Amino acid sequence: MAAANSVLRRALLYVPGSSHKMLDKSRGLSVDCIAYDLEDSVTASKKPEARTNIRHFLQTRSAGVKENAVRINAVDSGLALDDLTEVLKTPGLDTIIVPKANSPSDLIFVTDVIRHTLPERHTKDPSKATAPPINILALVESARAVTDITSICRASPYLSGLIFAAEDFALDLSLTRTPSLLEFLFARSAIATACRAYNLPSTIDLVCTSYRGVEGQQRLKEECIGGKGLGFNGKQCIHPGQVEVIQNAFAPSVEELQWAVRITTADQKADQQGRGAWTLDGQMIDAPVVGRARSIVRKAEACGLEVASVKEKWKDQEPE
Repeated sequence: MAAANSVLRRALLYVPGSSHKMLDKSRGLSVDCIAYDLEDSVTASKKPEARTNIRHFLQTRSAGVKENAVRINAVDSGLALDDLTEVLKTPGLDTIIVPKANSPSDLIFVTDVIRHTLPERHTKDPSKATAPPINILALVESARAVTDITSICRASPYLSGLIFAAEDFALDLSLTRTPSLLEFLFARSAIATACRAYNLPSTIDLVCTSYRGVEGQQRLKEECIGGKGLGFNGKQCIHPGQVEVIQNAFAPSVEELQWAVRITTADQKADQQGRGAWTLDGQMIDAPVVGRARSIVRKAEACGLEVASVKEKWKDQEPE
């Protein structure tokens, strides 16, 4: 199975749909994904206004924002249909984020509404679609969702990833969040593993609630490193000041890119020599290692890193 890395969502930034100021400010950002919010950050009395704001705002795309998403209200809130009816009217929408996705039925409902509202984008024959289909991201927020994660992953053909909502999960299990995040280890591992098992492109980690000052930025970096180590390839953020740190952390480092380019360059030469396994810097290199190196190079290219110059630097790399 090929690595699920066709979609780049290193940072997913929430922006309240009820705030004209924050909506306007988001136009100047450079970020992989913005989630224009209709749920937690919007009070009940402001939700109708927020729907209209987002529908009008997404009539035009922002140059620095790669993906426009909208987080609707939970299906069981009774508000989701009104949210979808309004925001699906806008041509600038790429993705719907479904909160509190506790069972497959939540995603099936959203999928049915999307198909009914935009049949021209969700045809049985993708070649006949007038535009790419609307993607779905599901927020995992409860013990029920974690235990039913397999069924959730199979619930919609448009599901593009899972997001871990730590605060709601902690509430559900009566947990206290600690700096180590060990209380979330099982849930985070289950989510990252399920995304890989079902070839979902995105596995997006919890929000870092500390972001101000040197200490907050350091905590954010540490959480990114920890999440990346568990298999996450993105992270939620609640402030524009978190975006750069997160996107740098979830992009290949200079060292990773150089290692990957050396591997892929030497592997081409090893293949020409008929060598299935070889060594580099004293380490054995075989097919799984080469596959990981190729994945790193592809991701570096998607992140806009200077891959060509690194390839030029290591063009003479030979297998040992």
